[in-house]
Amino acid sequence: MGRPTRKVEILLAASKIVKEQGIFNLTLEATAAKAGISKGGLLYHFPSKEALVRGMVEHLASNYEEKVAIHVGESLEEKGKWTKSYVNVTFNSAYENADMHAGLLAAKAVNTELLAPIRDLFSKWQIEIENDGIDPIKATIIRLATDGIWLSELFDIHHIEEEKKKIIYQKLLLWANE
Repeated sequence: MGRPTRKVEILLAASKIVKEQGIFNLTLEATAAKAGISKGGLLYHFPSKEALVRGMVEHLASNYEEKVAIHVGESLEEKGKWTKSYVNVTFNSAYENADMHAGLLAAKAVNTELLAPIRDLFSKWQIEIENDGIDPIKATIIRLATDGIWLSELFDIHHIEEEKKKIIYQKLLLWANE
């Protein structure tokens, strides 16, 4: 994979600030400095803090959607492919820079409407998961368990030991096959 675009570098810098220093330290000035560009250069791509946070959420949602779609497309199974793809990507192929998830925290703090891209994506996925050839309630429970682990780590509430996490991952995939 090549070097990220200037826009992605800015988003990564903003995410790093939120992750390391908290949402209240996310400013356009701090982001420009962290990205190694002028404030004018940042404003060219993101004319406001809200636009910057919107960009963080949109980028994360787009990246996540692309990875799940690729996994679904490569699946040779029909039954449970959406559910298993979601679990697989969430556990094993999340955004390569975990700080980018901080954009969700920023959106929640700045303006909850900025979460629309991720909300829309999850609504679409829920429909796919419920019509995935397995019991829709079981599929939803598998998705919610996967979300719970991800969110627990995102909010730095609890990190499950890697070995236990692997076992949980295998169990969720097994349930999606039953």
